[in-house]
Amino acid sequence: MKQEFMLYIRNEGDAKAAMTAAQHLEFVKKCEVYIKRLQEADQLIAAQPLLHSGWLLSKSKTGWKSTAIDPAKEIQVGYYHIRAYDLEEAIAIAKDNPEFEYVPSATIEVRPVKIKEEETGFEYPENE
Repeated sequence: MKQEFMLYIRNEGDAKAAMTAAQHLEFVKKCEVYIKRLQEADQLIAAQPLLHSGWLLSKSKTGWKSTAIDPAKEIQVGYYHIRAYDLEEAIAIAKDNPEFEYVPSATIEVRPVKIKEEETGFEYPENE
């Protein structure tokens, strides 16, 4: 039975800024092929790039703190919500991501999705 995994894509700063327009278009087209291949194999639940702007929220005893995300540092630039039989297959899917071909600083965090709380039996809502 397939499990769900999240692939979190991270880059250092605006790693794609050095790409020419032609290189960026080539990268985007390879991502489209990658996404279509995952869809055809029924391995893709969702995928989305993220803008470099955003906020980091935290809470302390004295209140909320919001800090603008620094796009010059390592940031999350996108995600893939996938299905795979096990962690090894999820890692293999992540290794095929075009990000590695175009961005030397790229990293992809591969994480299993928790479906159910063992202590309470609560099942998290499924994606449709």
